[in-house]
Amino acid sequence: MTKHELILKYIEDLPVGGKISVRQIAKDLNVSEGTAYRAIKEAENKGFVSTIERVGTIRIEQKRKENIEKLTFAEVVNIVDGQVLGGKSGLHKTLNKFLIGAMKLEDMLRYIEAGNLLIIGNRSDAQKEALKKGAAILITGGFNIEEEVKKLADEFQLPVISTSYDSFTVATIINRAIYDQLIKKDILLVEDILIPKEDTYYLFVNDKVEKWHELNKISSHTRFPVVDQQLKVEGMITSKDVINQEKKRLVEKIMTKNPIVTNSNMSVASASHLMIWEGIDLLPVVDEQNRLRGIITRRDVLKALQTSQRQPHVGETIDDIISNNLTTIDDNDHLFTFEISPQMTNHHGTLSYGVLTSIVIESASRTFRLTKRGNFVADHLMIYFIKPVQIDGKVEVSPKILDMGRKFGKIDVEVFHEGQIIAKAMMTFQFIDR
Repeated sequence: MTKHELILKYIEDLPVGGKISVRQIAKDLNVSEGTAYRAIKEAENKGFVSTIERVGTIRIEQKRKENIEKLTFAEVVNIVDGQVLGGKSGLHKTLNKFLIGAMKLEDMLRYIEAGNLLIIGNRSDAQKEALKKGAAILITGGFNIEEEVKKLADEFQLPVISTSYDSFTVATIINRAIYDQLIKKDILLVEDILIPKEDTYYLFVNDKVEKWHELNKISSHTRFPVVDQQLKVEGMITSKDVINQEKKRLVEKIMTKNPIVTNSNMSVASASHLMIWEGIDLLPVVDEQNRLRGIITRRDVLKALQTSQRQPHVGETIDDIISNNLTTIDDNDHLFTFEISPQMTNHHGTLSYGVLTSIVIESASRTFRLTKRGNFVADHLMIYFIKPVQIDGKVEVSPKILDMGRKFGKIDVEVFHEGQIIAKAMMTFQFIDR
């Protein structure tokens, strides 16, 4: 185990809520402060520590995918640029919902529950009662707190946070953060579909070709990762590599070295594009040290993408909004219309280039879906003529298929405004075989 891995294991084994420092880890594990710092940053990226200004780094509970929309109080401190006035030992806890205290105390208490975050000003009576009911406090306007409130916060291990923002701004920021988390939850990652190494097949570099034949009979696979004794991926071996090879020959001699691999945090859509672009059916999934975690196959990727398209999405991305606003005028002639809302414009008040690109891609994709079954990915896009379109304008999009084969399709897209052409684009797509 490397020093980096040792530190990560040490951090993971710490109790939730415990404080972590670069200097202390360097001293306890006899490593350099630079090594300790890099490991802590990776732990933060993985989501089991959180660093807060003027507080330090604390161990928090790592979020599962199904629970990703919940924020910890430590994350709230960071997103509102807050200062922790009390209850620091409870920063690792998660909030289930937030409330704005803008009513009489007796009315407010009917809504406050344990695990809530109460957004309020300098009302000490409400702060005390909320803490007693198990809710954390977020004080707007940059106010301080009474000593009694601080003692209650420390006693119940519930954070009291102060921010200079007003209540409306704070609620907007927190709501946006939760919404962003929901979008992340909707995105399928490789880790969601990978087949763990315990449930798949791989070869070692010192295995012989006969081992490939054995695994081929058992699994019907023709492509296997090749690893060393530490399970680090060293190569790939396929049916092409073993043709006319003696069964006693070492796999290491004929494998393809430095193969394409992916990590568990890559999106399934990106992995799909990589597999299609490189023409491969199986992709090894590795960790930070290039050790085999599992595999994904083209069939798994395709099935996952088809399933995700049928799922209801909680958080809308910009592409979702554009897709919903693109209206079909005529299925037969492949005509679409799109109205330019204020959020779709640039700082000049004209149609954003990014939005125009999404309109072109979405209209072209819909046209292919009407004429060809199956899945495909955009391979190449060239927009070679653009005129500005003002806010609240309406554009018509006319895609025309120029060529469509078994693996590739080419399409020309014209965009019109008030009868005049304002953009032309050429796109190619790659079709995904089942």
